[in-house]
Amino acid sequence: MYIQVEDCKLFLKYLAMKAPRYKVVYEFLKKNIITGNYVEGHLLPSENELCAKFEVTRPTVRQALNALVQEKYIYKHRGKGSIVANQQRTLGLLSFKGFTEVLSNSEQTIETRILESKHLQDWPEDFFYPIPKNLRNSGCYFLKRLRCVNQEPVMLEYTWILDINLDGFDAISFENNSLFGTLASKFHVEVTSVDQQIKAIQADKQQAHMLQMEEKSALLHIYRKYGTSRNDFFLFSSLLCNTSNYAIGNVFS
Repeated sequence: MYIQVEDCKLFLKYLAMKAPRYKVVYEFLKKNIITGNYVEGHLLPSENELCAKFEVTRPTVRQALNALVQEKYIYKHRGKGSIVANQQRTLGLLSFKGFTEVLSNSEQTIETRILESKHLQDWPEDFFYPIPKNLRNSGCYFLKRLRCVNQEPVMLEYTWILDINLDGFDAISFENNSLFGTLASKFHVEVTSVDQQIKAIQADKQQAHMLQMEEKSALLHIYRKYGTSRNDFFLFSSLLCNTSNYAIGNVFS
């Protein structure tokens, strides 16, 4: 359903004395989303159309749209515009289970894109967890992946795996194989616990490009240390989560 110019002007006239102009645009779009005139996946009118129909400036329209993004009514897709979001979409990624395990029973289409294949390297000097000297000397496997849900990039995952000479581990690709599932089925190593730290950051240019979002948009950054059924074996991850379209929770719904 498209916004009628007459409706916009009436709405603007009705609220002009009661609210800032951006709030008028915000309330009108929010009302149409809540009442179902704009359904999930609906592309909102462009910024130019909204400026013309509400007789307001572009910064005013952007302020209204940003408020709707923050409240999860809409999300922005580069090259398309503002799209109505499903308020119930949540990814249960705060669990210590792996990405594949968490989403495998959902109705979502999940995809893993290998950005940097698994390879042996030295531990980074400025690693986010202290690594004992005896473990640091052994080196680690490094793996960089992009995780997607319904073809939308939702997470950049950097993984460091302690090198303890697992027989055959070198030959395994994780493009279509779960890391945690492979460790359990082939090497009898179960992930049993996680220590994680979470903070909000702004996406840099490279991160924004890979996650298809605006530069300096908010990202959820999660650092993790995984404990396993082997006392001498640990995994570490740095996760950059794009929460524009999905909330990040404990359970998938």
